[in-house]
Amino acid sequence: MSDGGGVLPWLVIRQDDNGNRYRVGRYATRDEAQTVADGLGDRGNEQLYWVEHVGQTAPS
Repeated sequence: MSDGGGVLPWLVIRQDDNGNRYRVGRYATRDEAQTVADGLGDRGNEQLYWVEHVGQTAPS
């Protein structure tokens, strides 16, 4: 059994006001992950959401 990295390689990451980062979910396609991130970002809060590929470095 694998860790799923090849099956769900796209992550949605959330950064809170204190700079803490959390993985929100893993998705099979970038489009799916981006749709989730866009929907979460539209809630009007000040959290940042972005999409990363497994192994990619987070934005600073």
